[in-house]
This record gives sequence, structure tokens and C-alpha cells, in this order.
Amino acid sequence: MTGIVYKSTGSWYTVKTKDGSFLDCRIKGKFRIKGIKSTNPIAVGDIVDYDIENTTDETTGVINNIHDRKNYIVRKSVNLSKQTHIIASNIDIVFLLVTINNPPTTTSFIDRFLVTAEAYGIEAVLVFNKIDTFNEETLDEQLFLQYTYESIGYKILRVSAKENKGLENLKKMMMNKVSMFSGHSGVGKSTLVNALEPTLNLKTKQISDSHLQGQHTTTFAEMFDLSFGAKIIDTPGIRGFGVVDMEKQEIGDYFPEFFALKEGCKFNNCLHKEEPHCAVKKALEKDEISWSRYKSYLQILEGDDEHYRADDYAEDRKASDETRKSE
Repeated sequence: MTGIVYKSTGSWYTVKTKDGSFLDCRIKGKFRIKGIKSTNPIAVGDIVDYDIENTTDETTGVINNIHDRKNYIVRKSVNLSKQTHIIASNIDIVFLLVTINNPPTTTSFIDRFLVTAEAYGIEAVLVFNKIDTFNEETLDEQLFLQYTYESIGYKILRVSAKENKGLENLKKMMMNKVSMFSGHSGVGKSTLVNALEPTLNLKTKQISDSHLQGQHTTTFAEMFDLSFGAKIIDTPGIRGFGVVDMEKQEIGDYFPEFFALKEGCKFNNCLHKEEPHCAVKKALEKDEISWSRYKSYLQILEGDDEHYRADDYAEDRKASDETRKSE
């Protein structure tokens, strides 16, 4: 029998069966010794085959096969650097929730997430949340970031889950698709899902005033069927996003504005660093591409892990201000 994984708690998986019911399933030990480097061999969104297992107490299932994934979002495991963590699979569109200072979202975090989405062929949309909290300074910062990413070609949404602003446009983009919400803890993922579907009543928490960091409310990734013909995967908040499984020569291809200039480089394998006659470096010097994006590219190229720190965002804001002054 075949079903879709709707929830993963690490040892048990909730599978939606073809008749629409939900079944708790476990996996056979062989999945753990197949050489799968991921900390979670099965992810929410996976299509799986299972057998029914009847006991005196309840009916459960045993997953015996995972169907090939069309795509997935993966990042480095937080505590195990040599392993990866698959956040979700078989996604049609991913929405990265971004907040300016409540908590701050770094441009390096945004770029790493977008690069991963590009690498696996998943449409990514930036959702600037909590627009109801903006003052003049934070609005200015948000509009600058919006300009930066819109000029590259990314779709942007501005929403307020609290005041129900921008939700209709979001719903339209989600209809008849499997969507995923991601972002730092505290950016409002669960609150936004609740605004879209109030009957779900997902748990939410406040931001820590002392560190401007969110507190984890979603512990495990979970998929929900929404009343307007959409599926949403709500994911735990993530602080850092480590890029994995990319060769140095291909990283630039996942920056669309770099890829568009690639043919103008003298060398086919140009890494856009010290090479002569590099079209990307020329565009950078003319302020035709973003310095923050180039900085993110170099960090990924050099293998630096991105960890969430408030001072990183302060640097990005300072760089943005300097760029605007030069313009």
C-alpha cells in the first residue's frame, strides 16, 4: 500500500493513506544502514510503501520503500557536520519568511536558502512578514531588500498575519500546490498558517526580547491539507542554513544574476574571484549586482557555515546603507 508522509517525529511517521485516513508507521532497520547520510531517511512529503502491522492494542504500519523524490530541501545537520537533514520533499513551491528585526533575517541566510532551492529546481518566494510592525527605518530596509531580490527575478510578497494583509495573494500562489514555509524561529510561520486556516490553531510563542530570537514552537515538520485546495508543510525554525552537496564550479550557477553573466567570463570554469576578465566582477564593480549577494557567494564557495547571529545582520544593514549612499 502507498501513502504520503505527513509528519515525522524521528522514530514514527504519520502517513496519509489513499482512503484519506492517517496511520502511524515506523521504518525497518535497514533504512538506517543503507549509507544514507541524512539524519532523517524519511521526510515529510515522501511517497512511501507500507505494510499493515496489527497488534493487540492498535494497527500500525511498517514502511518498506521510499519512492524517488522529485526534489527536496536539504541542509547540514546542526550537530553532525558530516550529515545532512532533509527538511521536506516533493515540494512545488517554497516560501521563505523574512523579518527585518523581529527577529532579524540575514541576507546570507536568505541567499543560502535560495541557492538550495535553485539547486533542486524548486520555485522560491520571499515573504516579508510582520509589515504591520514596521517603522520608517525598518520599512526602508525591507524595501531595499525587496528591490535587491526582485531585480534578480524572485517573487516577493508582503504580509501581516496579525492584520490579514497580503494573505489572498499568498493563497493564490499556494492553490493546488504542495507548499513549504521556512525561516528562522519567530518569523511567524505557525501564526501565518493559522491566519490562512484558523481551524488548525497551531501553537505560537513570542520573540525573546533579550536576543530578538524566536523560540521553537514547531518541533517537527508537518503537512496540512488546507480548505482552499492547498497543502502546506510547516517546518521547525532554523538558525543556520548550511549548503551541502555542491561543487565549487556549480555554486555560481545557482545565483541567477551570476549565471546570466557567465558567458561573458574569459574562462568557462571561472569562480568569479581572482580570474581575469570576469563578467561577474565587472558587474560588481559597476554596482550592477548586489555586494551582499557576492559576499554570500564567497562564503558558500569557501565552505563557511552560516550560523544565525544578530551582529551578522547588523553588518548586512551597514553594507546596505553604504551601498544606498553610493547610489
